[in-house]
Amino acid sequence: MPAYEVSWAYSIFFVIFIIVNTYVFMSLFLAVVYNDYKKHLKNEVRKLVYMKHRKMIEAFNLLKITNGTEFVVPDSHWRQLVKLVAPEIPSSHRELLWRVSDDEQKGFVGRESFIRLADLLNIQVVQMKERTHPLEKCMPNMYNSTVSQFIRRIVKHQGFRYTYDVIIVINAIFIGGDEANPLISKAEWVFLTLYIIEILLKLFAYEPRAFFAKSQFWNWFDSLIIVAALLGTIVNTTLKSSGGYSSQQVLDIVFILRVLRLIRIIDSFQRFRVLLNTLVNLIPTMLTYAGLVVVVYYIFAIIGMEAFKGRIQFYGANSSDPAAKYCGNPALKGSQFAALKYCRNNFNNIVSAIILLIELTVVNQWHVIAAGFVKVTHLTARIFFVIFHIMVVIILINIFIAFVLEAFFVEHSLARSAVETAVEKKIQELGMGDCVDHSTGNLVEVMETNENDLGNTDDSDLKSKLRFKIASIRYKTVDALLQHMFEEELKPEDEIPTLEEIDNLSPDDYLPKQPTFDSIA
Repeated sequence: MPAYEVSWAYSIFFVIFIIVNTYVFMSLFLAVVYNDYKKHLKNEVRKLVYMKHRKMIEAFNLLKITNGTEFVVPDSHWRQLVKLVAPEIPSSHRELLWRVSDDEQKGFVGRESFIRLADLLNIQVVQMKERTHPLEKCMPNMYNSTVSQFIRRIVKHQGFRYTYDVIIVINAIFIGGDEANPLISKAEWVFLTLYIIEILLKLFAYEPRAFFAKSQFWNWFDSLIIVAALLGTIVNTTLKSSGGYSSQQVLDIVFILRVLRLIRIIDSFQRFRVLLNTLVNLIPTMLTYAGLVVVVYYIFAIIGMEAFKGRIQFYGANSSDPAAKYCGNPALKGSQFAALKYCRNNFNNIVSAIILLIELTVVNQWHVIAAGFVKVTHLTARIFFVIFHIMVVIILINIFIAFVLEAFFVEHSLARSAVETAVEKKIQELGMGDCVDHSTGNLVEVMETNENDLGNTDDSDLKSKLRFKIASIRYKTVDALLQHMFEEELKPEDEIPTLEEIDNLSPDDYLPKQPTFDSIA
């Protein structure tokens, strides 16, 4: 800020400008973008929900039969339909969905229950099968002894987990110490031993296939990090003892593996879990958003290449060519662009163009880069950089922030939808819940194969074979997540529009106050 060298009073202008523009105006702009984005997103979600509702009504009219004075869909038609539209679902899962739909076990479902089928299929339900621990099969007396049961109770207790969280924190303190210190080196072996004991105790308490099930991310993460750290420490110690060899690279790898172990603490705190779940739930949406970003960047990269290709040249970091001092363009002589060695920031190829646009996105020396291209072309070149800043930095990124905020609020509320509640309630009624009464350590996620096709079993058979729980990633599609986000603001059933009206819905349409999802499903 050269003006500050003249007088400190000039700084007042810049301080006021930053507060008003950066913190007040931009925050208001984000609020406006968030509000408009949410309104239009809500409108799209309403269209999807209403269209789904209409299609389910049409399907009901095709499958319905007369039962007394009402129209219903019989058990056989319902099962055939589910098998047709969702063939990957095992029969045990279909049986659970049928019990939810036909709550009173009448052998048929009415219009309301049938329409809810689409939302039932969108709920991620994990099937868990109870298995016997291999040690219990081989040595039942030892595994079921008093000492064994006591050890298993300790391992499954929350105190065991918290104890190891404390050990991880203490380990983090030692990691910050000097590796050359013998105490630090010996302590690392102590911590590794404790971690290995933890894994072995868990494998003793929990059925191995359940412990390493595909849904048990943290168990896989812990085990791989510990085994890798153990191997790295052994290699590092061996190289040190052999002498005459620098093992700094191995030491760096071991250090990184130790630090990664700290990530495990995230799962121990509710607040951290909310953040993690939000990130995981946003992955499908971020992939869609990433596609849009790639298209926008590609368009601006092509425009930049057409306008600025060849204007700035990069001669290499160690080039002795005199032209390298001004990026091959005399117009840049004495410029800040050339002095800062920004010659590589050009639009000469698609890769360089994309990298330059990323720099502009984080507003890294934006004024220097824009001024450099203005010097080699024309003053109007600044329009390109201003438009990119408005489109990407101000609009596109703020839209993404708006969606992240909305998704975080939904995840943080931890509120289940009406359909999820109905599924969970039925799971508990059937006694098939993944709860304290059942040893979750021996529950293995069921693979969707013929061996799990249980057919039409009665309650006792189903209870003895399977357990169910709603997955932490509860929605199979982004549409289902969006529906949950706005379900409280959708119209009740008697106001569902026609197909023609659905196509003409606008974000400004009136919405009744606080309808429930049951009323539209």
